[in-house]
Amino acid sequence: MDNTIDISLANQQTAANDAVLLEVKDLSASFDVYGSTSHVLDGISFTVEKGQRVGLVGESGCGKTTTLKAILNVLAKNGRVDHGAVLFEGRDVFQMDSNELAEMRRHGAGMIFQDPSSALNPVFSVETQFLTALKYAYGVGTPKQELRDIAIEALNNVMLPDPERILKSFPFQLSGGMKQRVCIAITIAAGRQLLLADEPGTSLDVTIQDQILRLINKLVEEKDLSVIMVSHSLGVIRESTSHVNIMYAGTVVESGLTTDVFQNPRHPYTVALMACLPKLTGAGIAKGIPGRVPDYSKPPKGCRFAPRCPYAKEICHNEKPARTEISPGHWVSCYFANEVI
Repeated sequence: MDNTIDISLANQQTAANDAVLLEVKDLSASFDVYGSTSHVLDGISFTVEKGQRVGLVGESGCGKTTTLKAILNVLAKNGRVDHGAVLFEGRDVFQMDSNELAEMRRHGAGMIFQDPSSALNPVFSVETQFLTALKYAYGVGTPKQELRDIAIEALNNVMLPDPERILKSFPFQLSGGMKQRVCIAITIAAGRQLLLADEPGTSLDVTIQDQILRLINKLVEEKDLSVIMVSHSLGVIRESTSHVNIMYAGTVVESGLTTDVFQNPRHPYTVALMACLPKLTGAGIAKGIPGRVPDYSKPPKGCRFAPRCPYAKEICHNEKPARTEISPGHWVSCYFANEVI
């Protein structure tokens, strides 16, 4: 009987591990800037399961884009990972050799940048750039017509009309929304498992932004992709993700199911973000959060939100709070989460 239970538990654990596509474990990263060191990421931890949509939300400058770059191991030359690991399908990205890392980037994880105009080279046609990316993914020996067929199918998948014309166009001949769809098509055409969407609608008007977000959600569902959606918009995260990680100053202060975190925020920073949202009823004026993100060259010793937190006490300024599960799947890094209203 005991052996049967042990085997059952082992099988459950194996199944759980198989479901995890990406695991970020206690990741810290810093940058050498003008004779000082900026300690940007400080112990980031979260997971992404296969087919899951995970959000990273927080103010500008909280380390969201840096986290995505660390996942791909493409930090700037002045940046470095101080400790921690990024496990993609169980393998540490930072321990991969150049061939393994290239394979992970070809078919594992791909990034959708927030500014499509910067992501596409203005002096080359869409076809030249698209086929070059596909050669990297499928190999230089792949026939050009086969690559072109893949490109046309991908452009159809992102609902761009007349793919033949799009391929012959230069980026400056396309609207912002069309360029962003081209970037998404290039990313998904390689058959990647994980999309890293870095505020993909920020540079677009609200109607096109909505179309892009709906498109990403549609592709995730149809192709069983996983996605990390980065945004400073709570509305975008609420509509586009199943799980959310609230980031502040290079730390994850709260995480869990998106519905749980939004309906029952327990970290003072999450509560403050919610208070910034305008009320549809018009009752009162949305308030901002006093203060600003700390100087990363001299970050607070304890909780990084303590200097702006109305609940902060002496321990908050001196000791970093541990990550605590306050309800199943809902984690908070705060000494006084139970006192937050």
